[in-house]
Amino acid sequence: MRTDREDIVELSDYAWGRFRDRMAGLTDDEWRWQPTKDDDLSLRWRLAHIAHFLAEDRNGPWLGLPVAAADLPPATDAVTALANVDGAYALWRAQLADAELAQPIGAVGGPYGAGTRRSFALHIVDELIHHTAEAALFRDLYSGRL
Repeated sequence: MRTDREDIVELSDYAWGRFRDRMAGLTDDEWRWQPTKDDDLSLRWRLAHIAHFLAEDRNGPWLGLPVAAADLPPATDAVTALANVDGAYALWRAQLADAELAQPIGAVGGPYGAGTRRSFALHIVDELIHHTAEAALFRDLYSGRL
């Protein structure tokens, strides 16, 4: 019988693989493009956000693990942005694989402390799925622009 952790790791890896397949061949022009003047409505912002939440300092402690440092230099191009998300995902994946998910988050989680580490892991996977889908949409919008 599979464990919750195995199921969540598999789901996370599936979402990650689908995202990385969609980002294959990403160009600097695509990475820089935004359909409006709002910088938050861009692939660039999405990739930075994905790297941020996957490598956030709280992830380790909320999973009962030490804080893990991520070296994410400011992205100035598509290659660096993708390297940052790859590094952040590797960090998240390692933390997820080591976590005892049935345990409560504990005091470090503040108002969420009574929730399980499983619920936190599922929250991060949900963020991963929806923000990577948005990133894929930006590629579609870029390719269909006039």
